[in-house]
Amino acid sequence: MAEITNRRRGELVRGVFQILMQNPEGLPAKDVLEKLEKVVTPTEFEKTTYPKRPDIRRYEKIVRFSTIKAVKAGWLLKDKGQWSLTEVGREAYTKFTKPEEFEREAAKLYRQWKQGQPETTEEEIEEETPGAATTLEEAEEQAWSEIQEHLEAMNPYDFQNLVAGLLRGMGYHVAWVSPPGPDKGIDIISHSDPLGIKGPRIKVQVRRRDERTSVEGVRSFMALLASGDVGLFISTGGFTKDAEQEARNQENRRIMLVDLKRLFDLWVEHYAEIPEVNRRLLPLKSVYYLIPSD
Repeated sequence: MAEITNRRRGELVRGVFQILMQNPEGLPAKDVLEKLEKVVTPTEFEKTTYPKRPDIRRYEKIVRFSTIKAVKAGWLLKDKGQWSLTEVGREAYTKFTKPEEFEREAAKLYRQWKQGQPETTEEEIEEETPGAATTLEEAEEQAWSEIQEHLEAMNPYDFQNLVAGLLRGMGYHVAWVSPPGPDKGIDIISHSDPLGIKGPRIKVQVRRRDERTSVEGVRSFMALLASGDVGLFISTGGFTKDAEQEARNQENRRIMLVDLKRLFDLWVEHYAEIPEVNRRLLPLKSVYYLIPSD
């Protein structure tokens, strides 16, 4: 890696930031890397592959490793293959305009983060071995891509039952799941106790669409909630900023918005408690990776 200078790392990461500055909602990592090649042209060295893995080009690996410091600095977020900038990251991009100073500041914040860590992390190990066949980051991206495709292709009523199974795994009592046909906006009703006496009634709407749910969609759902109800709105496409703000600002209606990533995180968290018949809709298995000590 002697060919990769601090200036070059700064150029590459600032190129990533330039792309994400134009995409406030973030982009999939693969899209960022494709766009980056037009913003920061690979050097001849970066175009080469690793001796033991001729199918892996150095450029993409080097970019991934170079962004580790920005992540630990709190500038860049990586979530299931989606990269986005934090507000602090946007400020850093504007403030540190020279690649060397940008890289230097990220390195300083990285060292501060590292000092608070009890032991070497997998990111540090990977940074020292950039020719590794598959990084943990890439493996997680691939796994999430497959899970996302599976969920998006799932039969709508199976997906509805998956949500009901998650609620059961979280300790709620599902009183009703909408059968095939018009549901008038409510897909699931559940309670915190078996008879629905103690707590509020939980009304759930499940929306399976690629586009983000707008503020109008959230307002339409809230109109179905009585004063004592709690609303749970699940949208696979996520929500617009206005929709999220509308939900946060509610004083008379309690409503929670859940996108596909949050739904999956809850599924993993409560997986052991979810009934087996529902777990079959999205079965998971942990995979362990060997982290070398040297």
